[in-house]
Amino acid sequence: MNLQFILGNFALILFVAMVLTGIVWCLDVFYFARQRRAAADAALAAFDARNAKLSTEGIKVDNTSRQSIEAAILRQPTWIEYSGSFFPVIALVFILRSFLYEPFKIPSGSMVPTLVIGDLILVNKFTYGIRLPVLNQKIIDVNDPQRGDVMVFKYPDDMAQDYIKRVVGIPGDKITYENKRLTVNGQEVKYTALPDFLDEESPVYHKQYMEGLTGVPHRILNDEGKAVINIDQVKNFPHREGCTYTVDKFTCIVPPGNYFMMGDNRDNSSDSRYWGFVPNKNIVGKAFFVWMNLGSLGRIGSIH
Repeated sequence: MNLQFILGNFALILFVAMVLTGIVWCLDVFYFARQRRAAADAALAAFDARNAKLSTEGIKVDNTSRQSIEAAILRQPTWIEYSGSFFPVIALVFILRSFLYEPFKIPSGSMVPTLVIGDLILVNKFTYGIRLPVLNQKIIDVNDPQRGDVMVFKYPDDMAQDYIKRVVGIPGDKITYENKRLTVNGQEVKYTALPDFLDEESPVYHKQYMEGLTGVPHRILNDEGKAVINIDQVKNFPHREGCTYTVDKFTCIVPPGNYFMMGDNRDNSSDSRYWGFVPNKNIVGKAFFVWMNLGSLGRIGSIH
């Protein structure tokens, strides 16, 4: 585990912070607070004894300082006070983002037009099963990813990076991509031409289609004149022996426990065509909602 992985794994940082603040909180509740209470009781007993003696000697005593003495002794040290205050907040955030929902920001245009740069999305962490935080080890099965799902996962070549693509192939599928059209298990995917899409980041126009991937229609983009795949950029990934490549076509058989991912911006996406399959252990969750885009509030809504 290197420094880059640690810095890129916010869940690990959050977990360490929760543990450290939790230890301080427990020590204060079960040890330091009792010590302060004992010290305060001793000081108050001495204060009361002194006042009682002065009273017997006919000297008027002032009891107004008794509360201030107690408050001063019982006051938490600053480092304990801050740790105790942060602990429940950090613990709540850790539980929410580890087991329920985690926010992400879209950094690239590989999923245009479904998702654009700057989209702030929510990812459901329990759709595909309950996983141990940090270790990302599944402990309870719920559902498996389905074709058409938009899924967040750990990039196989760098587990510190989170990627988002669309599930095109599930275990056992035979995926063929020819002339920029998908065929899944011998069944040609239906495409409906749509008006050209203007990519405002470039800005250029792309050919736009509605892709009916196993009953999950969604928009995809293609660029005329670009090759189906640049073979020189294909890596030697695990299970590559199950794939065949030519200039205008490739075919892959998805191995057990793995998924074939593609970006909706087909000619501008680094995906399973180039770096291989996504194993089950890399799954983070299913993207389902755009909750904010500061540049375009109209982007808010469900992800299809």
